[in-house]
Amino acid sequence: MRPPIAIIGGTGLDALDTLSLPRQETLATPYGELSSPLLHGELGGRPVVFLARHGQRHTLPPHKINYRANLWALHRVGVRQVIAVAAVGGIRQDMAPGVLAFPDQLIDYTWGRPCTFFEDDSSEVTHIDFSEPYSPALRERLIQDARALQLDARESCTYAAMQGPRLETAAEVRKLERDGCDIVGMTGMPEAALARELGLRYAACAVVANWAAGKVAGEITMAEIERNLVAGMARVKRLLARAIPALDEPPC
Repeated sequence: MRPPIAIIGGTGLDALDTLSLPRQETLATPYGELSSPLLHGELGGRPVVFLARHGQRHTLPPHKINYRANLWALHRVGVRQVIAVAAVGGIRQDMAPGVLAFPDQLIDYTWGRPCTFFEDDSSEVTHIDFSEPYSPALRERLIQDARALQLDARESCTYAAMQGPRLETAAEVRKLERDGCDIVGMTGMPEAALARELGLRYAACAVVANWAAGKVAGEITMAEIERNLVAGMARVKRLLARAIPALDEPPC
């Protein structure tokens, strides 16, 4: 059987109702509890494992997510490719609410999060190459299928990973823009780096849920975010249904 493909669901995607033959698995890890049980199933005949990053009832804030346990568990059940779905704020002028974005770079502004597997009982210091934080092959597959579905998508951008759980100030967003960031979220790191440490292909599919602070007049409201995510996540499900059955296997 082909190895399963992991989908990590973020805000707006706490469940994946498109999976067939679903079964749930609770897994113990050396790093503590997962955000949620693993949901095994099939999508287009392809084995899939779904994990709700914020928990099944969306109770875990970004800085409290056990990223190490989540990635370790996915690797443990044989996953070799991870599609990470996330809600983000739009900074760049064309990052309007509702569009999809496939980042190819990121800048990490988080702090205090356990961020590596290489720190306990290591025989030597280990460094990973993180020049390209997202898998080019997996990104390209998602981009090609977004084009085929004529989805409104941005194919290159830089993701700013912020600590949260509060949203950013307008001044912070201006700084992020000067730094070259195009979208802003709170869960991109250390998730991407941990996937790289485990040798997993990892790509992000971001849904722009709102304009970042200061980009338009007025207050950012959860009602606005939720409204945009309903439409955005429907597009994500269409994309996953097309992309996952056609994904090739990474070399061993």
